[in-house]
Amino acid sequence: MNVHVPQWPDLIPSLPWIYEIRGQVVPNQPLAEMTTLRVGGPAQLFFRPADEDDLAFFLKNLPEHIRVTVIGLGSNLLIRDGGLDGVVIRLPAKGFGNIEILDGHRVRAGAAVPDVKVATASAEAGIDGLWFYRGIPGGIGGALYMNAGCYGTETRNRMVELRAVTRQGEIVTLTNADMAYLYRKSNGPRGAVFVSGTYQGFPGDSEKILTEMRTVTERRESSQPTRARTAGSTFKNPEGHSSWKLIDEAGGRGFTFGRAQMSEMHSNFLINTGEADAFEVETVGETIRQKVRDRHGIELKWEVRRMGHFVPGREVKEFTDGAPFTGAV
Repeated sequence: MNVHVPQWPDLIPSLPWIYEIRGQVVPNQPLAEMTTLRVGGPAQLFFRPADEDDLAFFLKNLPEHIRVTVIGLGSNLLIRDGGLDGVVIRLPAKGFGNIEILDGHRVRAGAAVPDVKVATASAEAGIDGLWFYRGIPGGIGGALYMNAGCYGTETRNRMVELRAVTRQGEIVTLTNADMAYLYRKSNGPRGAVFVSGTYQGFPGDSEKILTEMRTVTERRESSQPTRARTAGSTFKNPEGHSSWKLIDEAGGRGFTFGRAQMSEMHSNFLINTGEADAFEVETVGETIRQKVRDRHGIELKWEVRRMGHFVPGREVKEFTDGAPFTGAV
């Protein structure tokens, strides 16, 4: 089904200072191709800053009432079919894609760097402790925001400090404690855009670390649909349980609605089997949540970030009360 996506009103005429921006500014920019699920509507205004100073100038001048959303590599993201109002910021590799090996077995990486590149660069430098990023298909900005982790290690276990630009356009340094990390969640300054992170590793043997990383890669490819259009692990693991097992026992493996499906290979991976829209993808997820609660009395929590607006007439109802969402989650 082809979904009619309405166009957003152009914000540019209301922002006379926008022509001083050195980065890229695009009204009604399609976002689906910027996510691994390949679904979602347009951004009202899309901004790709030239560098940190360009980003700071933009945020300082942008009126407070305009919503700002930051997206990274789009590997843990479901954008609804109506798209996103306000400004969507995506940091490019140029200006935000550097990796620096520091003294004391530390690594500093820009927010646009893929996690796997940090794992590889660290290993090649003989720095252990960051190899777990090989198993996370996202970027450093998202990892810092979501406290990304796998195989028993999380971002909060290695992150020392990060650099950010606040919604008011100030460039600040935040410590690990400032982020108040929880499982797959951070509590840093609201509206801040993370631009780089510094990590503490420890001495290691390069070949041994690289061998471990190859094992991680083989493990992922043998058990997860890594080549499918997916946002990765869909639901957080409830305390004392594995989401995939709960979904299996509730009959959710392979469940299909339209062109979206819970993977046959790994039942906690929601995939776009072809040309699914966000409505189909989110409907599968909410149906699975209902199945698990009906079977186990456990409420699964989304790990995938869902955001944006529904297309009228295609609202997804949350299983807990049957009421449609009213906006970004």
